[in-house]
Formats: sequence, C-alpha cells, structure tokens
Amino acid sequence: MLVGIDLGTTNSAIAVWQDGQAKLIPNALGDVLTPSAVSVMDNGEIVTGMAARERQANHPKLTATAFKRYIGTDKRVQLGDWQFSAEDLSSFVLKSLKADAEAFLSETIDSAIITVPAYFNDKQRKATVRAASLAGLKVERLINEPTAAALAHGIHELEEEEPFLIFDLGGGTFDVSLVEIFEGIIEVRASAGDNRLGGEDFNDILVQLARTQIDPWGKWNIEEGSEESAALYEILRATAERVRRDLSKTDSTEFRIVWQGESHSTQISAASFERESQPLIKRLRDPVLQSLRDSDVRGEDLGKVILVGGATRMPVVRKAVTKMFGRFPETALDPDEAIALGAAVQAGLKMRDAALDEVRLTDVCPFTLGIESAEERGNKQIVSGLFSPIIDRNTVIPVSREHVFSPMYDNQRSVDVRVYQGESRMVANNVFLGDVKLPLPKGKKHEVYFSVRFTYDVSGLLEVDVKDQDGQETRQLVIQDGADELSPKDLEKRRLELAKLKIHPRDEDANASLMARAERCYQGYLGPQRDYIGHLISGFAGLLDTQDTRKIAEGRKELEKALDELEGDRFL
Repeated sequence: MLVGIDLGTTNSAIAVWQDGQAKLIPNALGDVLTPSAVSVMDNGEIVTGMAARERQANHPKLTATAFKRYIGTDKRVQLGDWQFSAEDLSSFVLKSLKADAEAFLSETIDSAIITVPAYFNDKQRKATVRAASLAGLKVERLINEPTAAALAHGIHELEEEEPFLIFDLGGGTFDVSLVEIFEGIIEVRASAGDNRLGGEDFNDILVQLARTQIDPWGKWNIEEGSEESAALYEILRATAERVRRDLSKTDSTEFRIVWQGESHSTQISAASFERESQPLIKRLRDPVLQSLRDSDVRGEDLGKVILVGGATRMPVVRKAVTKMFGRFPETALDPDEAIALGAAVQAGLKMRDAALDEVRLTDVCPFTLGIESAEERGNKQIVSGLFSPIIDRNTVIPVSREHVFSPMYDNQRSVDVRVYQGESRMVANNVFLGDVKLPLPKGKKHEVYFSVRFTYDVSGLLEVDVKDQDGQETRQLVIQDGADELSPKDLEKRRLELAKLKIHPRDEDANASLMARAERCYQGYLGPQRDYIGHLISGFAGLLDTQDTRKIAEGRKELEKALDELEGDRFL
C-alpha cells in the first residue's frame, strides 16, 4: 500500500489516494495532524506526537521538536541516556504515522511518497530517505512540498493556463514554486526558498519581545546552556506559539508564564509583533523575486498566489503577500493539510489511478549541479576550487547536459571530477555529492579534452558520465536521492538499535497526551488554579489505575473540557 506523507517541522500528516480522491488519515487521538515531536518518558518509553509536544516545557532535556531543521547534518540530540540524529527522530514520527495508517486502513503500509522542501539539498533528501528506511518504509519518490500543494489545490483540474505561485511557509522552512498548467501537464517552472525560515522564527520574535518586557533588566540571569535555561526557553516558546495563534484573531493578547514560583505577564500587540517581524518579512521577498526572475514571469501575470503552511495564517504574512502581489492570496484549502493531500495525489499518479489518467507532472532541479574546476589567471597563477555549472537551477527535469573540459597541465595522466550542488562561485560553499577519476592520454593541456555529461531524472537520480575525447576511457558515477551513505548492513544495525527502545502503546496515546498537558498546565498556573489542576490530575490518575476503559474515557472527556475552559483549545 502506497501513502503520501508530509514530514513537517512542526506537524506531520499522512494521506491516502482512495476512491478517486485524497483522504487524510487520523492518528490515535482522532487528529489529522501529528506534532513532529519525540520524548523519552520516566519509564524509558518513547512517545511521539501530541504526548511528546505537551512534555516539551516540563521536560526540555527529554523532548525534541523542530529537528527537521537539522536533518542531513551531524548534529546529535541527547534525550536521557540516548543520542539521536535528526533522521533517527524523524523515523519515530514516520513509524507513528505508519502505525496510524495501518490501523485506519487495516492494511500493511510498506512504501510512501514523502514531501520535502523544494530547497532541500542532496544530503537533506538522502537523510529523509534514511529516516523512512529506519521506519520500515520504502520511499517511492520524494516530491517537493510546493509541487504537492499544487496537486492538492486541484490545479490539474483547472482550465486556466496562467502561471500560479505556491507560497509555502511552514514551521521551519520557506519555499516558493512557480507552476504552469498546459493540456493536463503541470509544469514547475522555478523553485526557490530558505531552509531556515518559518513559524519557529516568528515564535522567537515573540519570545524576545515578551522577555524584554517581562525582564527588562535581565534579572533572571540564567546560565546559557543550563537545564534551567532550556526549561525557561521551552516555556516561553510554548507560550509564544499560543500567542502567535491568538494574534491571528485579535489585536492584542496576554503573554503569561509562571517562572521560579512567580507569575509573569505582559500584553503583546499585533502592531508590535508586526514591527519586530519586519526582518523576517524582508527575507520572504528574495525567494519570490528569484522564482519570478528564473521563470521569466512578471508578478502581474500570475493567475493565483496560493498560500500553504500553517505560518501563512499570520495576518502579518498575508498582509505582506497581498502587498507584494497587489492582490489577495488564495486560501481555499487548510494550509496545514494541503501538502499531505498533494502527496496522496502523487501516490495516485504513481499507482496510475484511472481518475488521474490525463495528468502529468514535471518538476525542476532546485539547485545548480556542476563540477569543481580551476583557471589560470594572467600571472600564470592557477586558481582552483571554482564551480562550473552543468545543469542550472530550475531546469525542467528530466534533463541531460554535457560540457567539455581540458586538463590544467601538460601530460596530466588523470583528472578527478568532483561533483557539487549549490549556487556559490566557490565549491567550498556548495554541497559535495561525489567524485570519479578518469585516466587521460599524454599530450599538451590544450590538445587533450574530456566530456562530462549530467543526466538528472524525476526520481532524483543524477548520472555523471565522464569520457575522454576518443571515447576509449569512460567512467560513471550515480548519485541518487534514495542512496544511503550508510551501508545496508550499517542501516540494519541502526534499525535494530532503535528497535530496542520501547515505544509507548499507540492505544494509550490519548491518555499520555492528556496527562502531559495537565502536568504542563499545573506548572503554568499558581494558587487556586494550580490546586484545581492538581485535583483533576489525581482524579484522572486514579481512573487510569482502575483500567476500566469506560470510566477512563468518561474521565478523559471531563479533564479535556476542564483544561479547555482553563487555557483554551489545545494546539491542534
């Protein structure tokens, strides 16, 4: 069974193409969004989703969120006695989504279409595939998030042939894609983005704004990197998320926390938040301009501007987009759900569903691909480490390009062709993908030639063919999005290591999530309200001890209602 998965920075979702349409799959709590969070409980069990998210403020050293930002890097996260990479943590979320889908569909899920930010580089894409493999999923294809959003919005069903712009601002990444449709073919003309810009950065703006007002003289004076510092930051961050959501509906709201046994609060206005967010708003402009420039399309020629990603709910963002394009953006679909739905449409295309027979999808190469080169300057000085592009960014794929090069020295007997991905003039600032050595015949440097051909297809497979001028010597390098840097043996070893961890039972997620929320609320209030919450926790804990499912279900509803009345609805 093939499913579509949106592996997000803040929330993830899974969907399936069924009965001619894309359908979101609910998790054990009945939600279609699952927080991308992992936590280690006191008994050593691993919890994911809402139960983990609710533990973030009270257990910052045992909980991880926003780890998608570090996927494809060497960064490790310490949770209790374990160290995890970002792909390890992502695999727990994917495994949870897989279990939800299997419970909902009563089928084994073994493969998936997974979405990634359009601006993810090769290392980040490979790490995403490794995470899926650790979760027991084969990745049939990685699809760029804005492309998935285009499919979700039914662009393939529209008759208009004007270009559309997909503006995707999620929890941790920002992508822009310019899409055109012609006779059933959806063509992505250009993609651009910023992998370090999202809702989390706007939360940080609120944290700084509130902290400046609550503690203007820095009296808290907490040592950076300490457990106390981590706890304070997570309390502030969780409150900032709620405040940011409130400011999408009101002109002013209270930012209130309990810290060191005291209640602290301040009013945050939408106007002050918008003012402090301007540096981030400015960063949204450059990728938009780049995508228009690369596709040779003017802003006024766009048919629609479609907003995707939960962070686009912010009025400050919608106002900026409206001002940027001189029109109101399209907001028909839930921005949190569109990408998973689009991934399911792509799954339907992959399975050749009859309802999608007339649809074809083309995408682009998001980064420039090339090789390292050198040049001789006028003073006979050789400058190496230069980047020579072979396939330019935003070239429609599949594509094949060939360039001819010559060696730097007379009688040079071999050349090391080093392949890179990126936009910098110097390869040191780009992403190294691999290399291949080619023997060369003797001869003057300007009389010996060799060719380098890049072939890049829709599945992320890059073939590099290198041959000498006579075709006597040829070498090939294959670089694939799904290729693991770990050997199959090492990957299996890591999978077994993670399997030793005890995963909290899925059917107990509702209770674990609610208790984590109640405990967070207990620490977030003082006086009579804290006593009240403590009483609620004791009562529900007593019901859990009875193991009476009917009484537990009734008690859960009562506790949820009480917490909602106290602090408002939960995150999802």
